[in-house]
Amino acid sequence: MKHLLGTMAASIISLSALSQTQKVSFSGKVVDAATKQPIASATVKLGNTATVADGNGNFSFGKIAVGNYDLQVSSVGYVEATQKLSVSKSVTAITIELKASALFLQPLEVKSLRASDKAPFTKTNIGKEDIAKTNLGQDIPFLLNQTPSTVINSDAGNGVGYTNIYIRGVDLTRINVTLNGIPYNDAESQGTYWVDIPDMASSLNSIQIQRGVGTSSNGTGAFGATINLQTNEFIDKAYAESNNSFGSFNTWKNTLKAGTGLIDGHFTVDARLSRISSDGYIDRATSNLQSFSLSAAYYTKQSSLRLNIFSGKEKTYQAWNGVPENILPTNRTYNSFTYPNQTDNYQQNHYQLFFNHQFNSSLSFNTAVFFTPGIGYYEEYKTDQAYSDYGLPNYQVGTTVLTTTDLIRQLYLDNKFYGQIASLQYKKNKHQVIVGGGWSTYEGGHYGNIIWTKNGGVDKDYQWYNNPAVKTDVNAYAKWQYQFANHFELFTDLQYKHVRHIMNGFMQNPTLVIDRAFDFVNPKLGISYTNKGWQVYASYAIANKEPNRDDFEAGVTTQPKAEKLNDFELGVERKDAALSYGATFYYMDYKDQLVLTGKVNDVGAYTRTNVPNSYRLGVELQAGYVFTNWLNASGNITLSKNKIKSFTEYLDAYDANFNYVGQNAVAHTNTTIGFSPSIISAFTINVLPVKNVTITLLGKYVGKQYLDNAESENRILGSFFTQDARVSYTLKNKLFKEWNFIAQVSNIFNRLYEPNGYTYTYYVGNTINSDNAYYPMAGTNFMLGVNIKF
Repeated sequence: MKHLLGTMAASIISLSALSQTQKVSFSGKVVDAATKQPIASATVKLGNTATVADGNGNFSFGKIAVGNYDLQVSSVGYVEATQKLSVSKSVTAITIELKASALFLQPLEVKSLRASDKAPFTKTNIGKEDIAKTNLGQDIPFLLNQTPSTVINSDAGNGVGYTNIYIRGVDLTRINVTLNGIPYNDAESQGTYWVDIPDMASSLNSIQIQRGVGTSSNGTGAFGATINLQTNEFIDKAYAESNNSFGSFNTWKNTLKAGTGLIDGHFTVDARLSRISSDGYIDRATSNLQSFSLSAAYYTKQSSLRLNIFSGKEKTYQAWNGVPENILPTNRTYNSFTYPNQTDNYQQNHYQLFFNHQFNSSLSFNTAVFFTPGIGYYEEYKTDQAYSDYGLPNYQVGTTVLTTTDLIRQLYLDNKFYGQIASLQYKKNKHQVIVGGGWSTYEGGHYGNIIWTKNGGVDKDYQWYNNPAVKTDVNAYAKWQYQFANHFELFTDLQYKHVRHIMNGFMQNPTLVIDRAFDFVNPKLGISYTNKGWQVYASYAIANKEPNRDDFEAGVTTQPKAEKLNDFELGVERKDAALSYGATFYYMDYKDQLVLTGKVNDVGAYTRTNVPNSYRLGVELQAGYVFTNWLNASGNITLSKNKIKSFTEYLDAYDANFNYVGQNAVAHTNTTIGFSPSIISAFTINVLPVKNVTITLLGKYVGKQYLDNAESENRILGSFFTQDARVSYTLKNKLFKEWNFIAQVSNIFNRLYEPNGYTYTYYVGNTINSDNAYYPMAGTNFMLGVNIKF
């Protein structure tokens, strides 16, 4: 941590000393040309610098050098305004008027779920340009690494293939993810598999992260954050792009994008074709990813109709086992899998149809139907497998009876996910009301085939289990935002949700049939104050969440309960032309949180257990400063305390000859929740030394984490601090419309660190042993990108 603070302080002080030439601050306001009403969240570009207008249409740039600039102002539903602007000491504020588009362009399916500028929830918005700066082929979690309270990791060690993100210590099974407002989390595991939508970042125009419970959303319950991804974008001019990257570990990304622009005043078509491949940092952790997207839209003055088709196909070599602790010092890239086709194979298609309609200036409606089929399997080589475990008799060869064999098996998932979302939005005077919801059905086929055996005795493609499952989800919500007393906004949100799981057996427990239903009421209440660059807000929200598929395998007599979260958020922010800063205080109080305790279920597997009381208490601090038009810096730090008040840990016990004798119970009180560092911090410094060149320095610090919930110093992930650097250069109107060159070096100082791992702890006699395994990240590595706009 001292290295982090020292680097930040030295960088900012030294750069500040270089930026003492006199500058001027420049500000303005964006309004509707006809009504003169402010336009919130308009994007304003001044030369190479961009900002977003606040809820009152106000924007500002800090310490801009006197001179001539190109000014561009845009907002959804309006015609983009461009003009030449001379900034001087006498001209420091202007008003920009935008003309309303003749077409209805509002993305209502996203507005219904996202938190608005004045909503009393903790949020981070990331625009299209910021996404493009970091999009060199790594998965979406790596694009979000600099946002507050995040920790990322990668099985392959370089951000391609299976990747993960924690927000406030909360894993992806508790983070609600939507794609254009449509649920993306897997309905049963409730996790998010970014590898199934490779290069989706190239189709995104914005991302919003809400930390905490946030506003009501579709899909899985938000128990730490929501991530809302938006691709639906209106582009009125024809375009074509080629984005290509190459880097360490033979990593390649090739993307082609094109769009027709507006045809006959009504139609647009946008398309993308992508390929990503990598050998991975870990041995044999290869990835071969392919995807495409096609979006066709029809617009009128009051309506829009859009069809999206996305598809992703992945083949990744498994690196799931990690690197054992005793091997890590001498072979950080070790992979225990050696079978040539130890791979994960999956294809997922997305079909989305949206209809938006505006009845009048106050009332609008949207609906969308979706269908997401997916099919795939992972193949693995298993040694010394008992025939009886696969429902087979022992195999007799002559007089020899064989009880075990080596085999190759494929475990399949064949699923269909479909449903509908809708919302009705009313806004007039000081009131804004949104009523919405949705329904979905998930049909999951789980089955396994044996495709080869060493000793025989099994028919080819013998299927030893087939366990279909169905999950239905219905939710409805009502949100009311009311402005009172000039600067105050009241926000209320009430959601009802009904979930039902039907599971016809499990691979290791085929006779266990589950039929469980859950009914949840999730209220939210908040207030915000906004005035002269200040925003202060407070909110209270309740979230409930059903267990995951694996939790139900606990057994007939030990079925899990639903989880509940009470989330308290208090935030204060201040923004002016040069300086912005803020603090968010949060208290997330969990009831019956499901955690791993080591307890085995009816078939000897480890499943999660409800613990009565646990909590996360923390503060998120953020700040940014514009020293001059060629230098700016920003950073954030999260300090938190994450505790389980009491739980019982169960450890397997063996005698001196390593014969299993049962489990020992160990009581714990006030222990730190696993994978929840008490300190997370990040900083970014941007230097623009000459026109069209940007140098970006990035730092990330993550404090010590525990591998489980027992808070043992023998089961930890050590703290780490990494630094990256990126240089980008833009060249315009040279053969093509625009060239953008990017060079990025990650982990400059070759820090050897592991952000993820797992542990198996057990007794041998009276001695406790811990077998730890880790997922190391790559040392110094690079990516080079060339993006061309034709």
